[in-house]
Amino acid sequence: MSGFYNISSSPHTRSPLSTGRVMMDVSISLLPAACVGIWHFGLNALLVILISIGTAVLTEAVFDILAKKPLSITDGSAVVTGLLLALCLSPAVPLYIPILGSLFAILFVKCFFGGLGKNFVNPALAGRCFLLISFSSTMTNYRYSDAVSSATPLVDLLADRTVNISQMFLGNGTTTGVIGCSVLALLIGGLYLLVIDAITWEIPVSMFAAFAVFVGLFGGHGFSPMYILAHVLGGGVVMGAFFMATDPVTSPVTSSGQLLYGAIIGIIAGIFRLFSSAADSVSYAILIGNLATPLIDMYVVPLPFGFRKNAQAGDENAVSFSPAMAKPALNLFVITLLAGAGLAGVFAMTKDSIEEQKNKAKLESYQAVLPDAEMEYDDNLTAAVEALGGNVYGTEFGKAYINEAIVGKDSSGNVIGYVISATSGDGFDGNISLSVGVKEDGTVTGISFTELNETAGMGMRCDEPAFKDQFAGVNVERFTLNKAGGSTADDEIDSVSGASISSGAVVNAVNAALAFLHENVG
Repeated sequence: MSGFYNISSSPHTRSPLSTGRVMMDVSISLLPAACVGIWHFGLNALLVILISIGTAVLTEAVFDILAKKPLSITDGSAVVTGLLLALCLSPAVPLYIPILGSLFAILFVKCFFGGLGKNFVNPALAGRCFLLISFSSTMTNYRYSDAVSSATPLVDLLADRTVNISQMFLGNGTTTGVIGCSVLALLIGGLYLLVIDAITWEIPVSMFAAFAVFVGLFGGHGFSPMYILAHVLGGGVVMGAFFMATDPVTSPVTSSGQLLYGAIIGIIAGIFRLFSSAADSVSYAILIGNLATPLIDMYVVPLPFGFRKNAQAGDENAVSFSPAMAKPALNLFVITLLAGAGLAGVFAMTKDSIEEQKNKAKLESYQAVLPDAEMEYDDNLTAAVEALGGNVYGTEFGKAYINEAIVGKDSSGNVIGYVISATSGDGFDGNISLSVGVKEDGTVTGISFTELNETAGMGMRCDEPAFKDQFAGVNVERFTLNKAGGSTADDEIDSVSGASISSGAVVNAVNAALAFLHENVG
């Protein structure tokens, strides 16, 4: 009798693996990135992480109680959602940002669709995209420190400036970026998931390959290894490939389907990265990939042995595909893809017109600061600007760049002044670009903005005469910012009240322009 077998219904193969265990593994894999982010950015990063996770767990618990459902927070999925979302945020965001993002992700994307396993897109990604659309300025301001700030490496890369790849790999410093900015830490977590078979290699590999090939073909730099690597390391590609796109609920189940799915995401991410003005190309690409998953699972299916796809009607061995099931998913996927392609197309079509308007505004700003001059390019000054290679100018002016230098002459051909175009990446809401007019004796004639997108009523007040006129008629080698106000010295500039960051960025840009002029003209 001891040799008899027990007969039971399927499944005959059982595993101790549970949802809670899977979520715990994902949380463990994210710990290196979270720890590096906290080490880089300090307690602000920890606070954002805790609030994001706490809001996600609390939202799911309250929903379960109100809906009279069993508490599902013990499976750990809400913790993973909150942690993933937090790692995609800057440590400098207001605390309502992680609260609203986690609330939207859990309530609208997960709970309203039936809970775990029934969400049609990745909740953390949906929460991030909701924040990008609703609070774009706040979400794309990656500054952490008021004292020292800069653009992200990806912004520099897209502007054809040089980037520090090793810095991107380790985590791009303590002043910019999202909490999960360390690519090395993310790779450690991703490899951990691969080793324990929590994810498979198909999605990350196909996504990386498709993205790299697309950037190589259409990025304008050929298959330059350093250029492609910089794109792969920046903009959330690594986090998306290992932790977002591999979500088992919203990704295909077959190996061939996962390869196709990863390739689709990589190509769409490349399109958005190179030809769109979208703030986050990878997030939107993965969401579109999520919408394509039902179609992939339906049509990319390995046929069982003996089954025939094109069998005659009535053949019990024929594989049946239901067009009715595919139609809603197909419609949603096509609409989303067309919308994304339309945005990219509009950007591409209007790019030349936008550049034309920028050039027009630039020339008008030159005339505004040196109104009685005819503008001419000088070979020596142009060569001096080109020698900078688009890099930051000096070490004393923050993230300041010299864009152009023009000589102003009178009707007789005599030099009466110069115009220097400079940009500061230290603005509160992005770059601040301006023109600085300087007479031949070194007296500043004024400043005129060509790019100013600061907060209305605060940073935008830098464009008011009360602030700009402080520079005009002053002959100094360098200005200083006075945050307290009430300056009497010529070299002191009173800050706009409540906008010291924007005011400081303007002063840095002007000082960089003056330093460049003194260095190259005397």
